[in-house]
Amino acid sequence: MKKIYYLSSCSTCTRIMKELNIEKKSFILQDIKTEKITASQLDELKKMAGTYEALFSRVALKYKAMGLNKKQLSEKDYRQYILEEYTFLKRPVIIVGNRIFIGNSKKNVAAVKEVLK
Repeated sequence: MKKIYYLSSCSTCTRIMKELNIEKKSFILQDIKTEKITASQLDELKKMAGTYEALFSRVALKYKAMGLNKKQLSEKDYRQYILEEYTFLKRPVIIVGNRIFIGNSKKNVAAVKEVLK
């Protein structure tokens, strides 16, 4: 399976998808703003990633606005916040077969490129 969780209004996601030549015919695309991530989808991502924390974005504007940077968050908290607010999912999340790639670092994008060759 090839799937990408992304945000259509995010220029970084758009740039990465262009760079990787991600097309609708070869990938399942899920815009997390218009099609919210479900609890079962998130649990599946967690199985692949190891933790909910790995999927959680600390650069989301609401992270500081909600004072979460001053709290000690548990795995349960990370899960709850991602389900409640799409901006807390680190993006893009790209799944290729049984591998998961989380976020937009150059290293991560390069790793996806290698797998897609």
